Amino acid sequence: MQSRYFTINDFPQGTPARELFELHEAELPVLAEGEVRIRNTWLSVDPYMRGRMSGVKTYIDPFVIGEPLEGAAVGEVIESRDTRLAVGDKVRHMAGWRDIAQLPSDQVEPLPGIDVPEQAYLGVLGMPGMTAWTGLNRIAEMKAGDNVLVSAASGAVGSLAVQLAKARGGTVVGIAGAPEKLEWLESHGIKAVSYRDRDAQQLTEALQAACPDGFDVYYENVGGVCLEAALNTLRPGGRIAVCGMIARYNAEGPAPGPSNLAMLLIHRLRMQGFIIFDHWSDYPRFLEEVGPKVANGEIDYAETVEEGLERTPEAFLALFEGANTGKMLVRL
Repeated sequence: MQSRYFTINDFPQGTPARELFELHEAELPVLAEGEVRIRNTWLSVDPYMRGRMSGVKTYIDPFVIGEPLEGAAVGEVIESRDTRLAVGDKVRHMAGWRDIAQLPSDQVEPLPGIDVPEQAYLGVLGMPGMTAWTGLNRIAEMKAGDNVLVSAASGAVGSLAVQLAKARGGTVVGIAGAPEKLEWLESHGIKAVSYRDRDAQQLTEALQAACPDGFDVYYENVGGVCLEAALNTLRPGGRIAVCGMIARYNAEGPAPGPSNLAMLLIHRLRMQGFIIFDHWSDYPRFLEEVGPKVANGEIDYAETVEEGLERTPEAFLALFEGANTGKMLVRL
């Protein structure tokens, strides 16, 4: 059986070009004992993948030039040499960026039994959703009544973070850019503030107008002017959970730091970064709490979908243009 997959042909500087990605086809080896073969139906593309294209090990190994790229995927088992997984089982794994995946069964996870569309396990009930829940509850230790600020608030992570925060009863403000993203936030009862065409001081003023009492929690996805404005608007004892800084992912040189880091001291703030893989043991608890709310429609989620394996690079590159509302997915 043939498998089609994407590779990269270089480690890019700055924003990757479409020409970086190459589509290949190869014959899969005979299935070995303990392996499964999966026909992927949905692929995930995520901003963290840009770091894996740097050629430098961070908290995860870099991609290898010429080797198949990796990412979360959902699919159906079409052949199995492991009794724990049968043909027809729906599963999740990390062998994305390809149509047919073949890998050891211990790297494959059957989908949970919650009545949601299977691609939800790549988004609101997958790594992005778990990241939102962990940042608020484990890192920022959000409490009932906290005022919460979320950047990239209409993205895969931020769109759940604002809804989880709103359920705690405080004022929730989301930072976004495009008008339709601001409208999505407002339609869910979230105060929306645009970062576009604003420097840090102008964004600070807009946030202060949206929440004059200031924020107890800042959920950081972006960095740059968003972080600087947030530092100006956090109340004493505020907590910052840092899950990403997409503003610097394609920077060709060192990104400037906020000019107001002294606010960490003045307001006795706590700022902590986290990697979701370090907290995955909490996934069952997250699923127990959030899964039923997604299934019954209490939590809404948005998806932006590209069609076909060939469009996977375009879907990935669109993340850095702010082209997605909610989770960016590729349907095969």
